[in-house]
Amino acid sequence: MKIDLRSDTVTKPSAQMLDAMMQATVGDDVFGEDETINLLEQKVARMFGKDKALFFPSGTMANQTAIKLHTQPGNQVICDAYAHIYNYESGGVAFNSGVSCKLLDGNNGRFTAKQVEAAINPTDYWYAETRLVALENTTNKGGGACWDFSEIEKIKNLCIDKNLGLHLDGARLWNALVAKNETTQQYGAVFNTISVCLSKGLGCPVGSVLVGDATIMKNAQRIRKVFGGNLRQAGYLAAAGIYALDNNIARLANDHKKAIEIGNALNSLPIIKVVEPIETNIVIFELNPDVNETHFINKLTENNIHIISMGSNKLRMVTHLNYTNDMHEILLRVLKNTNFN
Repeated sequence: MKIDLRSDTVTKPSAQMLDAMMQATVGDDVFGEDETINLLEQKVARMFGKDKALFFPSGTMANQTAIKLHTQPGNQVICDAYAHIYNYESGGVAFNSGVSCKLLDGNNGRFTAKQVEAAINPTDYWYAETRLVALENTTNKGGGACWDFSEIEKIKNLCIDKNLGLHLDGARLWNALVAKNETTQQYGAVFNTISVCLSKGLGCPVGSVLVGDATIMKNAQRIRKVFGGNLRQAGYLAAAGIYALDNNIARLANDHKKAIEIGNALNSLPIIKVVEPIETNIVIFELNPDVNETHFINKLTENNIHIISMGSNKLRMVTHLNYTNDMHEILLRVLKNTNFN
């Protein structure tokens, strides 16, 4: 039995999801004729109280499209130093939009309105013009940390005052909503654009959705085309998304519970230096300096348990819907009974 905790992107569609996909009514989405794509986009737009939603092959493409919608070449985006758009999207902010990032030193990927205000460039022409603030919830590199919604509201008010756009990389927003008992409508009322992923915690094989009001989304389809993101009979993928939104959100609480239990097990090991705070489904921990990271990973691999290294003795585990109760018991037993020295 392979226990894969490298990411929640490793999930595979359930039999029920596959059945929904095979029953999908499809057409040519480039012509706007894929009924299931249209249903998914309408569903997500309604959930967030937005005018328009657009399906994308990936969260990176959705984020990159949003940045391009908000900015012009030479502009600047304010984001955290941990931000996915800066660290893990292959320099797309510069390549695709010709913009730079002003990086904030936040708390596990989260920053404050005061930090944003201090980072806004002066209006003198020799500075890059600040045009967009980008948040990420939950924070990937920050260990699945969730934002305080009251701080998000403060940032929103600042953006209104300074005429800045506000984008949310909500790749794991579903996890934050469950963990914090918040709603999509709350987020839709605050952000100009939001990207949400269907292929992580919700278990779809492919897909993200970008939502926003009609004005900001006017050119989204054209930019998606420029990025090579037009799809044809994509309704098979959209059907998976509809199924996931109807069936797989509430169950994320199970992933969060397992992550906390893994964190507790790790904390009991003398070889662990620190386990970062766990709010959702990501467990980031650091080994003591005298512990060999490769040896630790190999010991887990011998038990068919696979995790990911973040470098410098820092490691990550991510729980997900294909990580079963039986797998969980095996992992906890291996952590307890294995000599990692």
